[in-house]
Amino acid sequence: MSVPSRKVAVAGVALSDCGRVDEATPYALHAQAARRALADSGLDRSVIDGFASAGLGTLAPVEVAEYLGLRPTWVDSTSVGGATWEVMAAHAADAIAAGHARAVLLVYGSTARADIKARRRTSNLSFGSRGPLQFEVPYGHTLVAKYAMAARRHMHEYGTTLEQLASVAVQARANAATNPDAMFRTPVTVDEVLSGDMIADPFTKLHCCIRSDGGCAVLLVAEDLVPDTAKAPVWVLGSGTAVSHTTMSEWPDFTVSPAAVSGRLAFERAGVRPAEVDVAQIYDAFTYMTLVTLEDLGFCAKGEGGAFVEKGRLLRDGELPVNTDGGGLSACHPGMRGLFLLVEAVRQLRGEAGEGQVRKPGGRLPRLAVASGTGGWFCSSGTLVLGRD
Repeated sequence: MSVPSRKVAVAGVALSDCGRVDEATPYALHAQAARRALADSGLDRSVIDGFASAGLGTLAPVEVAEYLGLRPTWVDSTSVGGATWEVMAAHAADAIAAGHARAVLLVYGSTARADIKARRRTSNLSFGSRGPLQFEVPYGHTLVAKYAMAARRHMHEYGTTLEQLASVAVQARANAATNPDAMFRTPVTVDEVLSGDMIADPFTKLHCCIRSDGGCAVLLVAEDLVPDTAKAPVWVLGSGTAVSHTTMSEWPDFTVSPAAVSGRLAFERAGVRPAEVDVAQIYDAFTYMTLVTLEDLGFCAKGEGGAFVEKGRLLRDGELPVNTDGGGLSACHPGMRGLFLLVEAVRQLRGEAGEGQVRKPGGRLPRLAVASGTGGWFCSSGTLVLGRD
């Protein structure tokens, strides 16, 4: 029996209310984002037969699907940290291509900031102390400390400087300045980043992502639904996923992230080269994540990330616009932020980013985008290459 192979498009994307959202529940943010994404697609909710969600409820995505009034016949609840949504999108695209689903909704929502302000929860320093992590947690090896160690190793190996890392935060804030939905839009300087409160050496406060509330949704559909959609499609051209480690002792090289594998696979499957990409959305819980992921995706050679980022290349009008909405460092970061990368990539390709819209030479819109999510402490990675006709 022949297996169908259908093209897959992103038909709808949307954000819920983001930033400071004190009165909504996470379920409400899920619903708000889902409704907006469906409206963006122009499709009826009856076409949705697939659903993907993680991070909320005991039986995600069953509970969230019930809340939204959906009864999907294809589901995914993969949870691999910030890379969850790129991995889920890859799974959904494969399912649609194989004919197992026709329209898959991915949705996320979190009140991480509001919950802490209202003392409904406390800030988490680690992911727990069971399993392999029991050998690290007693020594105070927090999540931010793991990233800080990796950054220090890159500095030792390749001469990467604090100023170069700080420039990532500066450029993210500059991109956020044109995003009305960004939580922080006031420009910052390298000196301001370097002089901030120390969180985990070498990271000061502005090297670290913000904590916000918010949600978003993405609707993936089979090509036969595209004629019924409200907007021109953005196609999923290729994807790749990878995992690396959970204990730091099992990480072969602190200067190489799993994006080195997921990115290679995504580009190979899409049939494009990194040099052809017009805009990149990269998970940036910390400045070092942006730098090393750019290396591992092939935008510059290993060890050259510092020199690459310090010349303004990441700005909206730079050589490779990165995190054009301001990223997790300035726009929003309500937890597993990977789905926001896909929303911004699609908006850039559609030409819907307003003042933050990237324009290439001659005023043309971007044609190719990459979204690469990272989970844990470089434990997992998912990369998607997206393109428009």
